[in-house]
Amino acid sequence: MKTKEHPACLLILCCLFLTWVSAFAYSTNDINIIFGAYKSAFYSQTGTNGYFKNDQSGGETYFWEEAEEIECVIDAYEWNSNSAAAGMITNLLNGFISTNGAVWTSSNGYNDDVMWAVIAFARGGMDTGQTNYCNIAKANFDACFARAWSTNLGGGLFWKYPTNASKNACVNGPGSIAASLMYRIYGKLNYWNDASNIYYWERSVLFNANSGAIYDSIATNGVKHRWSSTYNQGTFLGAANFLGQTHDATLSANFTIRRLTTGGILHDYGIGGNNSGFNAIFLRWLVRFMLDHGLQSIYEPWLQLNATAAWDSRRADGLSWCQWPRGSPAGANFHSWDCISSVEAMQAAQRSQVLPAQRISTNAVGG
Repeated sequence: MKTKEHPACLLILCCLFLTWVSAFAYSTNDINIIFGAYKSAFYSQTGTNGYFKNDQSGGETYFWEEAEEIECVIDAYEWNSNSAAAGMITNLLNGFISTNGAVWTSSNGYNDDVMWAVIAFARGGMDTGQTNYCNIAKANFDACFARAWSTNLGGGLFWKYPTNASKNACVNGPGSIAASLMYRIYGKLNYWNDASNIYYWERSVLFNANSGAIYDSIATNGVKHRWSSTYNQGTFLGAANFLGQTHDATLSANFTIRRLTTGGILHDYGIGGNNSGFNAIFLRWLVRFMLDHGLQSIYEPWLQLNATAAWDSRRADGLSWCQWPRGSPAGANFHSWDCISSVEAMQAAQRSQVLPAQRISTNAVGG
């Protein structure tokens, strides 16, 4: 059942941090520059197969990170009608199949990896109108859900098959989103039920309804890992938004902005590791929530703050790493995953809206 509260009615803007935002920090052309620099450094294509390199020297990005980088291209197309991105989506999905096959559960035991790819293929299929991508997403969702869902711990998806040692936010948030996308594509009620059941399990077990924090996981012995991260906050927010749970989505968004930032700038997870692209995932689902509910007046100033930090961190070749607001070091061999959050941050914020220099709140407190 959808909640009737509109998130705008639940927000009280409090100035715990005040910062100045320049009226002309970046432009539409700057967005194209940073996207083009990323594409030039990391995108490779042979025929109709494309992929993102692991780093500037070569290789190929690992399964789930590749799926997330594909989603950033999809975001560029959906949010900004990026013509370069439009042409890349099909090639990247083809390249993913070429590298990983079309049946992912047979080779990848991580259920979260499978769900990330399901989301990328579902979105890519809807945007391109190519139903084969949607059908691949559906087959893999069905197989993954069948092996991951259980009544242990009251429900929820296990993280890794076949060990089934814990149920994690990193699979349940994406799993609910994936099920919601399946429902939108195929209209079958069982997918709505899957999305709801996964979401409400995560909400009851891993969500702190007082603070808005999403805890990382719970082991089969009942011990919770209470670490919170921007990507788990983002997928819970996205799942809540699909199901009309605007109050929960607001709490998750505001916890992230209030607690997982420094001076309003998203958390620095370092480079060269699993976590360096986490912020891109939060930005994706915050922007979708914002656009779905017309909340630009609340979240745009904060998005612009982070986009400006990403742009100001770029180096001469246009690449910008994820350790804002420090400058990207010249000559460093960046991983594509290290630089994706800057691309996402600049895609996420409006450029055309010229604002006067202003003080903004970077702490939105949910009611």
